[in-house]
Amino acid sequence: MANKLAGVEPSPHGSVEHRFSLFYLILLLALALGWGMNWPVMKVVIREVPPLSFRGFCLLLGGLGLLLLTRLNGQSLLPRVQGDTTTWQQWRRLCWLALTNASGWNALSIYGVSFLPSGRAALLGYTMPIWSMALSVWWLGERLTARRLVGLALGALGVACMMGMEILHMASAPLGACLMLAAALVWAIGIVSLKRFPVALSPTALTGWMLLLGSLPLCLAALIVELPDWRMPSLWPALGLFYNVFIAFMFCYWAWNRIALRLPVTVSSLSSLLIPLVGVLGGMLFLGETPGREEYLGSACILGAVATVIQRSKPQVASPPPKEIL
Repeated sequence: MANKLAGVEPSPHGSVEHRFSLFYLILLLALALGWGMNWPVMKVVIREVPPLSFRGFCLLLGGLGLLLLTRLNGQSLLPRVQGDTTTWQQWRRLCWLALTNASGWNALSIYGVSFLPSGRAALLGYTMPIWSMALSVWWLGERLTARRLVGLALGALGVACMMGMEILHMASAPLGACLMLAAALVWAIGIVSLKRFPVALSPTALTGWMLLLGSLPLCLAALIVELPDWRMPSLWPALGLFYNVFIAFMFCYWAWNRIALRLPVTVSSLSSLLIPLVGVLGGMLFLGETPGREEYLGSACILGAVATVIQRSKPQVASPPPKEIL
């Protein structure tokens, strides 16, 4: 009933689950590893590759790769008319999802990480659950259970602990902090929009179009402002580009959309806190950032937050669609 009142359409990708099945748990762990390790990788790449060119290139190739896989799989590349929607309305939805989940998040976060250590940038970016949970209550009518509120409190405490005294250092890089917080808000809007404005495509095709359409404004901006800075990267940044195209974009974006489409926003958002945890650990391993008591306490809180939402349950079917369409 809450979904009906909020005007939410059911996902075209099947039933909505309220906790993790074994498949989605495995997918989450692979996603956390793939995206989490990408935070230190990004720091390596942007030493030699301009930021907009980096993200635009990866979005473009990642999107084309997923659309090719869609075609080879025999799935439809074009959205079909669903309910009262028209083809034009489906494409409008796709453009909005690409703008928030791909263009906005990637442009803001890549500039944010250029001003901040990778672990700190990852933690600020993953304040996203706070924004997405608030938006899901307001926009989707999702119910905040006691378990989810405990998870949110543990997650926020974990992020705060892991940042520790680093919060004081943000005064020396306020632009980077503001960019990462803006990226988190834009991503939260994108996640809620995945539920609010479903597109009748398979997850692979949907992700491919999101990446491809999201790459266009970044590639255009890169041509205008970064063309003189283009040069062939050395070995490690080139390997970082390869990692981003095939792991961080093609696989991880597909995995994230599978999770976000099948689980409530509050559940998927809290589970994403595993990603900055891996990002901080990756920064320690590859960039020489040393752990302390705050990191260990924060890690325990984040793991506790994720544990509150990773439980099996039977799937539930979403409410019928309304007539109001984006």
